[in-house]
Amino acid sequence: MFNGVLPAIITPFKRNSATDLDIQGLERNIRYLLSCGIHGIVPCGSTGESATLSIKEHERVVSATIDTVNGKIPVLAGTGSNNTAEAVILTKAAKDTGADGVLVISPYYNKPNRAGLIRHYTKLADLDIPLVIYNVPGRTGQNLEPDLIAELAQHPNIVGIKEASGNIGQVSRIIEMTQDEDFAVISGDDNLTLPIMALGGTGVISVAANVDPRRMVAMCEAVEKGDWKKALSLHYALSPLFRSMFIDTNPIPVKKAVELVGMAGGPVRLPLADLDGKKTAELKKVLATIPTGKKTGSAGPVKPAKKPAVKKSRR
Repeated sequence: MFNGVLPAIITPFKRNSATDLDIQGLERNIRYLLSCGIHGIVPCGSTGESATLSIKEHERVVSATIDTVNGKIPVLAGTGSNNTAEAVILTKAAKDTGADGVLVISPYYNKPNRAGLIRHYTKLADLDIPLVIYNVPGRTGQNLEPDLIAELAQHPNIVGIKEASGNIGQVSRIIEMTQDEDFAVISGDDNLTLPIMALGGTGVISVAANVDPRRMVAMCEAVEKGDWKKALSLHYALSPLFRSMFIDTNPIPVKKAVELVGMAGGPVRLPLADLDGKKTAELKKVLATIPTGKKTGSAGPVKPAKKPAVKKSRR
């Protein structure tokens, strides 16, 4: 099961004309996040600029992530595409490299019909690797309705959804409709992590955890322990950071933020452009409020979650 805090990690690039991958920087970033007690990790998602990675680069990032993690926590690799054939290639590569599961965005631009969506996800799930659906209408132009998710959840390898619709009523409905399945509903919005977990969600695939992983872990830990007072306090303490991550298109702000706190970042690739001076100044003010030190917001590293298991077939 995928639960707790899973940072959707950035992909560091070098500041050269080709914006080459910075694999050493990627590995340093991952080691830091591991030291902060994260429960899982997501390379090559939207925050990792997957749309501008070549297939070879995509495979390199996933491989480097798996090698650096070295089995400590689950690796949920982004392998989605609006081209089913390409998604198959990426998903097979992630499986062969040793990913614990794949995160698959609903096809963007195409706006497939219901039958097409079912066939797309079923074809990928049939590759025999745990699959988490990613619903983010703001990027895809199409919402995945709760009844569709409930139908897909019956597939033994479709184990969860990253829900980033921003519709808390929809999230509640999905949880209600999948209660009888071994199915995780994971927040795709940092600012909705607390309410979604209160409804029965299992955690968050987080942008903010790139920058402040300790307090994100502490908040989710508090929820799991039933310490709602602490969880609420951390939610409001983190809220300015949540907002700052979206003062421009993701991952523009988070990539600037990780650099400002001393991690590997580099530029974003075109057609995105780096954060401007005014917004950078706003971001710096928020970053200055983040506590530093190993004991920030937490009693120490949390025990990593167990790796997910493929659901047993009910057929």
